[in-house]
Amino acid sequence: MVRILYVLLDGVGDRPVPQLGGKTPLQAAKTPNMRELARNSVMGQVYSVGKGIAPESDIAVFNMLGYSFREDYVGRGVVEAVGADMEFRTGDVALRANFATVNDAMEIIDRRAGRDVTKEDGDHLAREIQSKLKFDDPKVSFSFKHTQGHRCVLVMRHPLGLSGRVTNTDPGYVRVGSMGVASGLADQSRVVPCKPMDGTPQAKRTAELVNEFTRKSYQILKASRTNEERIARGTKPANIVLLRDAGDTLPKLETLRSKYNLEFGAIVDMPVELGISKLVGFRVYRSMPSREYSAKVELTVNALKVCDVVYIHIKGPDEPGHDGLWDLKTQIISEIDEGYFGKLLGFIRENRVTVAVSADHSTPCTAKAHTDDPVPLMISGSKLGTDGSESFDEAAASRGSLGTMLGKDVISKVISIAY
Repeated sequence: MVRILYVLLDGVGDRPVPQLGGKTPLQAAKTPNMRELARNSVMGQVYSVGKGIAPESDIAVFNMLGYSFREDYVGRGVVEAVGADMEFRTGDVALRANFATVNDAMEIIDRRAGRDVTKEDGDHLAREIQSKLKFDDPKVSFSFKHTQGHRCVLVMRHPLGLSGRVTNTDPGYVRVGSMGVASGLADQSRVVPCKPMDGTPQAKRTAELVNEFTRKSYQILKASRTNEERIARGTKPANIVLLRDAGDTLPKLETLRSKYNLEFGAIVDMPVELGISKLVGFRVYRSMPSREYSAKVELTVNALKVCDVVYIHIKGPDEPGHDGLWDLKTQIISEIDEGYFGKLLGFIRENRVTVAVSADHSTPCTAKAHTDDPVPLMISGSKLGTDGSESFDEAAASRGSLGTMLGKDVISKVISIAY
């Protein structure tokens, strides 16, 4: 029976780093286990969404799973609301939210509030907003939920309807059609007012509500005892909410099982990946967002015993890319090689598992953001055998026999050539 392990290493793609002697973190990392897979592989490079597009993770993952959207993408807010088990129905609006840090001049100090928002802090702050914030229009209802770290989700409802056709208040990302992409704005130091993207009353109403939520939640967070305690212990206050990627429609997607007549499982830990998994019909295996990989190995083995295709999204490399920490990104890739791939190689060999390894997007340390650089793709243990590759990295992928592909074509290619 065919068994496929499909691994996406979040943001693993990079550019040469001067401090690494002109190597990328993937080239500089200690990866003996991925090298072993590479010697039995064919390689190529992938534009996950399309050439010239620096995508957010949600739309990139959908494409890497074979779902290509044009102007009909539902928006990351909806996907994360689904992942967080929040009530959402078409006509509501959902937005992805970040707890962030601003100073007294309302300049953004940190878009992610230091990346150290604990579950206790985040839950307390979200409950304060939920209980204290009152919209001027009493017909508005909302739900604000902390999910993980600095991440939250806002769902709003109005009897006259709302619209996802509004711009972001988060300056790090902009709307391009229905997608969110890295903004590239030179000045990302201030919260951006939300504006309607069309002339409908629903879009105008939504933009006004988003701006009202931003103002009023700031006053609540600024006065919060939780933030006073964060400042006292030397951490950044989570005193502003940045909103992005609004959506107003609950999608109905053909499941992967229906497409391929195979059983699919997913090992995921982040809210957005959980939402995607639910929408495409994965059997979901929950893991923890940790650099301890033994639990992920155990879940992978268990899933491969009952599923034909197992997808796992490993977050690790992305965050140090955003922070420009080339040394930490290199270290995390080495840890993934040893702690995840190293522990799985025996099972992979014994069970003739075809392994595909790629990424959702590139997050170069020199850019500190998602970019449009293609990501490497390795397919090991397939009918195509090997193309002579010796390592899994950006340079080897650019020379691979698979050439350059689009993300939407990857999973069908993997399935077609698997043992």
